[in-house]
Amino acid sequence: MDERTKQLLTLGRECYDKHEYDRAEHYLRQVLERGGDFADVHNMMGVVHHDRGRFEEAQAAFEAALAVNPNYTEAALNLAVTYNDLGRYEEAKRIYQAALARGAESPGQLDPFVKGKIANLHGELAQAYADADLLSEAMHELRKAILLCPQFADLRVRLANLYKQMGDVDAARFELSEAIKVRPNYVPARIALGVVMLSLGDTVGANEQWNAALQTDPENRTAQMYLRMAKHASIPPGGTLPPPPRS
Repeated sequence: MDERTKQLLTLGRECYDKHEYDRAEHYLRQVLERGGDFADVHNMMGVVHHDRGRFEEAQAAFEAALAVNPNYTEAALNLAVTYNDLGRYEEAKRIYQAALARGAESPGQLDPFVKGKIANLHGELAQAYADADLLSEAMHELRKAILLCPQFADLRVRLANLYKQMGDVDAARFELSEAIKVRPNYVPARIALGVVMLSLGDTVGANEQWNAALQTDPENRTAQMYLRMAKHASIPPGGTLPPPPRS
């Protein structure tokens, strides 16, 4: 790499880190034009395109990053998000699952305790982003946490709730189903999945989830309330349920 390309790359990264995406794009595009075929440059360009709502260009950039480095987890996650934004849900799920599998199969560079600690830090940062109404950033932090600790069902429920806020019930259903796979008796996941299934018009499936929640926690007021409403009220597909009672 010649000195000018190095300079452009440094400037591009500095602007990118500061979220000055217009300036970052200006420098990073010059790096690419000068033949700098670097995975992180493609990934940064993809993030810039995605931030601008240019999803097809973002897709191409993330795919280019993975072509250079197939094990680039960050680019894989970004590509999964972009596929999801384009309505390509099956491809999004495939890429996301592959990224999770790579994380699970990688040699144990971190012991489980350290992984859990870092995952929880990502979870705390996600909450800070969510409190600031920066939902995309919050979701990204939760995906990082899940990549480290796929068995943390509570993180998947939190991610599913953000997907629901964004109107993506298919992605929410996937995360909740995965949470139940790793923790079949995790009541919050069962209740949330029931709500999602009801919103998709699957009343039978919703009732199954709430009944399963009651098998684990027979006194759960939220599951009891939802089952009573499903029995005595007609809730149309896509309708909403009232908030659960306070414990």
